[in-house]
Amino acid sequence: MAQNGVHLISTDEMTGIQALSRAYPTKSMIPGQVKRIEFEYIRHGTVSLIANWDIATGQVIEPSIGPRRTEIDFVKHIEQTIDTDPEAGWIFIVDQLNTHPL
Repeated sequence: MAQNGVHLISTDEMTGIQALSRAYPTKSMIPGQVKRIEFEYIRHGTVSLIANWDIATGQVIEPSIGPRRTEIDFVKHIEQTIDTDPEAGWIFIVDQLNTHPL
């Protein structure tokens, strides 16, 4: 398909990616004790990722990262992807997530 000027793209979302940091620094090893890594963390919110994988090359094309994933976000993502090669044909393979417009 790529030789014919058609991009075959697999599109997927990762929702609710958490931005975390440790609440306290890791304590270094000292003689007789192991290194101690803090288990508590501070949550800094979440983001959503929409990414396209070009099936022919395995490359990610125009990923979108944002605070949410609505139909409008999905449409903008597809539009920005098509804008990378507007003269080509595009085939998008998507799952049945509720934000994909019919």
